[in-house]
Amino acid sequence: MSNSRAARLAPVISMAERAEREAALQLGHCQGLLNQQEVKLGELEHYLADYQQQWLSEGRQGVSGQWLMNYQRFLSQLEIAITQQTQTVAWHRTNLNKMRELWQQRHARLEGLRKLVQRYLDEARKVEDKREQKLLDELAQRMTGHHSG
Repeated sequence: MSNSRAARLAPVISMAERAEREAALQLGHCQGLLNQQEVKLGELEHYLADYQQQWLSEGRQGVSGQWLMNYQRFLSQLEIAITQQTQTVAWHRTNLNKMRELWQQRHARLEGLRKLVQRYLDEARKVEDKREQKLLDELAQRMTGHHSG
């Protein structure tokens, strides 16, 4: 009886396993995208630092008004790019956290279903053990009844 209860859960478990696996793959994908965007942000920040260093060395030698205007324009474009990239990284981080939560929910559901099946199987085994014990007891009684009679 309980064995069939466990068997009836098999398709539910296989669906839960598939859902959990999909979420795990998406989680890995999101982690990869976040890493790429963080690298991009790091490159932009490094570029900005280099550019500011160049300003310090060029500035000491004296610069033309044109060079200064170009520098400031480029610097502000670079800062805008860094701000946008920081927002992109934040978006990917939020997305990654959502995917992690989804995976955790699916993983917990799968574990819960597996425990339920295990409980059904344990119950079925206990019922079967009792049935066997009863049969053995009856057999033993019959045999001892035979010998004494």
